[in-house]
Amino acid sequence: MRLKNSREDAQLPLHGKGPGGGRNKSLDALRGFAILAMVLSSSIAFCILPAWMYHAQTPPPGHVYTPELPGITWVDLVFPFFLFSMGAAIPLALHKKVKEGSGTAMVLYTAIRRFAGLVFFALFTMHARSMSKEPESWHYVLQLVSFVLLFFQWYIPANTLYKNRWLVIRTLAFAGAGCLLLFLPFKDGNGFSLYRSDIIILVLANMALFGTIVWWFTQNKPAWRIALLPFLMAIILGAKTPGSWNEMVMQWSPAGWMYKFYYLKYLFIIIPGTLAGDWLVADAGSNKPEADELPPQTIKKMAALSVLIIVANVILLLGRHTNLNVTITGCCCAACYFILYQIPQKQLSLIHRFFTAGAYLLLLGLFFEAWEGGIKKDPSTFSYYFVTAGLAFFMLMAFEGLQLTNIGKRIIGYFSNNGRNPMVAYVAGNLLLLPLLHVSGGYELYTGMQKNIAGGVVSGLLFTGIVSIITVVFTKKGWQWKT
Repeated sequence: MRLKNSREDAQLPLHGKGPGGGRNKSLDALRGFAILAMVLSSSIAFCILPAWMYHAQTPPPGHVYTPELPGITWVDLVFPFFLFSMGAAIPLALHKKVKEGSGTAMVLYTAIRRFAGLVFFALFTMHARSMSKEPESWHYVLQLVSFVLLFFQWYIPANTLYKNRWLVIRTLAFAGAGCLLLFLPFKDGNGFSLYRSDIIILVLANMALFGTIVWWFTQNKPAWRIALLPFLMAIILGAKTPGSWNEMVMQWSPAGWMYKFYYLKYLFIIIPGTLAGDWLVADAGSNKPEADELPPQTIKKMAALSVLIIVANVILLLGRHTNLNVTITGCCCAACYFILYQIPQKQLSLIHRFFTAGAYLLLLGLFFEAWEGGIKKDPSTFSYYFVTAGLAFFMLMAFEGLQLTNIGKRIIGYFSNNGRNPMVAYVAGNLLLLPLLHVSGGYELYTGMQKNIAGGVVSGLLFTGIVSIITVVFTKKGWQWKT
């Protein structure tokens, strides 16, 4: 049986000819950039690199969690950028169901099925990564088996001839995963536990579910979608008062291992992402000017200013130069406004919208920055949600401009190929590359590189590069994993 999937969209331009008619490469690139940065941040050497190479609240050399330490680094942008891209993908994915006239029941079924799939993914991958406290060669072989099982669980061939046969294979793959979970003792020797799961995937599962529900019921009323956020903020803030109903709502959970109200705080990033997705759908269906009618120099200037805004905020917020940061950010936003509004809005309607939303959210986050002890990823602050959502809009603008250069087009295409297969990129390092390094003896070489700063960075880049190549190969073969 040949593993073959449809690759008809591999060469589509940036914007499709109609809603849902093509992938937006900037959005795929943002997702790909985020997932590769996530891999890089976990594969570089620990303890010896500068503080800006790690999460701001776990600085070197001890990486002791210090919640009172404010600031963000590039590492702290990775997760919100991925969340934002997930939010933007919701309208793009559901637009087809809207056109087909799908009802609420079908959409809810799809959302719940995806939620359940991601919860299982979070449980299985976390257990597969922690098979034993003192792993031996056969444990690494089992990790490779786990990767193969994941492949057969989440890859669905486009060829319907094999539909029934593949259903049997998928069922056997899930059964095999269930046997591993049931019979292996795992790291602590206590066997399978519902409370041992990948928190990142678990949060994504909750955001996929609630983000889909919120968008579906407000698809034609974005103002209502935005209006939900102050109520969410009120519950989170009110929950700090002991004995309040807000605290009761915050603490209640029918199953604490897969849902906590606390996870819903990331809707402050998901919902702005859904607005971006709405605009991408509208832009794909509009009559846009031809490429030679667009003002490339304006787009390139906007892209350069977007990069400057992102870099300045990371550096200055980590260094706690908050007054200077607000000034520079305000000046850059003013420059963007001056440049952008020299061009008729119909020519760059999408960039206009991205800039307006991004500037508003970023400045709102900076106005909140002094509250809650300064911006932090963990414990996450409201300034963190607003600032990172705003910077995600600017990153999309930067990618739009990057595509106007020959080398930039290749870079965006490469990131896009990674972003189209994020599940593979997320597990290829831990369940494919690392076990292979252990079995082959290459792990000693990898860790040996991490004894100095240069080697610590290069080892992470090599590790991330190999994961990226694996992901791109899967994408080009059409082996996308989907929930």
